[in-house]
Formats: sequence, structure tokens, C-alpha cells
Amino acid sequence: MGKKRVLVKFSGEALAGDAGHGIDTQILKYISSEIKSLVDAGIEIAIVIGGGNIIRGVTAAHDGIIKRTSGDYMGMLATVINGVAMQEACEHVGLQVRMQTAIKMEQIAEPYINRKAIRHLEKGRVVIFSAGTGNPFFTTDTAATLRAVEIGAEVIIKATKVDGVYNKDPNIYNDAVKFDTITYDQILSEHIKVMDDTSIALAKDNKLPIIICDMFKPNNLLDIINGNTDNCSIVQ
Repeated sequence: MGKKRVLVKFSGEALAGDAGHGIDTQILKYISSEIKSLVDAGIEIAIVIGGGNIIRGVTAAHDGIIKRTSGDYMGMLATVINGVAMQEACEHVGLQVRMQTAIKMEQIAEPYINRKAIRHLEKGRVVIFSAGTGNPFFTTDTAATLRAVEIGAEVIIKATKVDGVYNKDPNIYNDAVKFDTITYDQILSEHIKVMDDTSIALAKDNKLPIIICDMFKPNNLLDIINGNTDNCSIVQ
């Protein structure tokens, strides 16, 4: 068995499916089954989900009507909506789930308490971290890295629509080259948009590997955790 405690980061856009916005319940069903396979294998799983399928703070604030800080808080609330949906989907397949929010909203979820989150993980519960870091100007990528460091995760898996890190967009360029492994410094110096620079720097400082993979390849998450890295890229 490979990793024991893992944080999986899903983009909000991935939840939208072909519609491009909102939440596709079939994708929720698929993700929850993938998460269940990890839990059944004895892996402790934490999840962070973006909010881009509902609203992104930067986009909301682009024309000046909405301030960036307000736009970012709107984005944080969007991650809570996605978190509730993910919690329901995971519970539907028999998992025990707790959601913690960086902004207090006790009627919906627990506030983020590090020791409590770790205790949930130790008991085999899936923990969903939502509302980002609770601060504007920080992305959910940074929130994912921060929470992963705080809970002592061995790795972050960023589950996306592509199977790794490329030197350019593989959906546009046929000659795009995939990196099997790539360094934090290379990501930062070459401005490769894997995760934002703050999250990469935080991962580097804490020697936390980041694995980029295709979330829509069945059993890919479990294969990666068990050591099969053919269908991903590793940032380390």
C-alpha cells in the first residue's frame, strides 16, 4: 500500500460536466464511487473543491462593480455549495463524511478545527474542507495545500480534466510534451499553470508532492496511490 493520508483537490468546473456551469449529479455519483474505493482500501481522504462552476471571485470582480474581496467571498460560498453536494453524494454510497468550513456557518458544517479534522480522518471519515482559507486573495489551490500541510497529508492529488502537466495546452497543440516529473522551481520559473504560485511555494517549503491526474479515468486515484504513476505527473 502506498499513501495513507491524502488530500484530493477537485476543480469546481469539473463538477459542471458538459453544461459548463452548475452541478452534474452524474459526475458527483462518479466521484463519490472513486472516493469510496480509496476509503475501502484504508486510505484517509480529505477533499477540497473549487467553486468555478458557480462563480469565481476574480471573474465576478473584473468590471469593478463587485469588489475583489466581495467576489472572493462569493467564491468561498460557492465552494460550500459544492461541498454540501459532495457530502450528500459520498453519504449516498455509504461513506461517513464531515464538512468543515473556514467561515463559520454552524447550521451547515463544522468550523475548521485542525485537531477535529485529524480525528475524523483517523476514524475513517472523509473530511471536506470548504470556504477556501477564509480569506480573500487566496485560491482554493492554496487552501488545498494549506490544509494538506496542516493535517499531515503525504501528498496532494489534483484531479483535473488532463492526465498530467504539459509544456503547453495538449487540447490545442498536438506536439505538447507531458512531464512525468517536474520540480516546484520549474513550475514557478516557467509559469506553468498547474496550481497558483502561492500553493506551489507552500508545497515546496513543506516538501509536499503534488500529483496531477485525470479524474475521469476510472480507478486512476487508487492506482496512483498504490504506486502506478503512468497516468499522471508528479511535482516534487
